[in-house]
Amino acid sequence: MSGSRLSNGLLNAALVVGGLVVLVLLYGLATRAFTPRTVPDRAAADHSRIQVEVRNAAGVDGLAAEVTAHLRRRGFDVVDIGNAAARDTTTVLVRSGTALDARYVAQALGLDADRVVTGGPSTDYSLDVTVTVGADYRALASYAD
Repeated sequence: MSGSRLSNGLLNAALVVGGLVVLVLLYGLATRAFTPRTVPDRAAADHSRIQVEVRNAAGVDGLAAEVTAHLRRRGFDVVDIGNAAARDTTTVLVRSGTALDARYVAQALGLDADRVVTGGPSTDYSLDVTVTVGADYRALASYAD
């Protein structure tokens, strides 16, 4: 008789656990079926995850710092600034990021998409995008503010 009580107790416990599993599955199905799906708005995307370095190739003191401030005001994460060899035009180079990341940065600077240089992502570089500010820096959006 005690063997049948034990088996009845185990059967009841298994039924309770099975019932709880069914309730959880029904809850998941109901919330998935009746919750509206949302699509992220790309216009209001958060650019703070895009890591940028800014290089001054115009030879103007403090230029990289000014461009850095401009990009940070627009939500980009500028993690490094410095100088580069002299260059006439400003370019945005894809490093370990995507071409879309570089286009966002170029757009923030008022540059056309043809100023984005892509050679494919580089896995040996930790930053997403490099901005090299050339002698045409006066045409950038940061100086029109």
